[in-house]
Amino acid sequence: MDILYLLIPLAMLLAGAAVITFVWAVRGGQFDDLDTPAIRILFDDDEPPPR
Repeated sequence: MDILYLLIPLAMLLAGAAVITFVWAVRGGQFDDLDTPAIRILFDDDEPPPR
């Protein structure tokens, strides 16, 4: 039962770090454009790659 005194704060700390990381990613623009990277592979390149 004493282990709960360690595990509960540790779990809350880990969950808080996950929320802070998610908010940081949203504010940084990581989720602004979710569609373009999926269809970018379908576009033709205008110039051949350099040798």
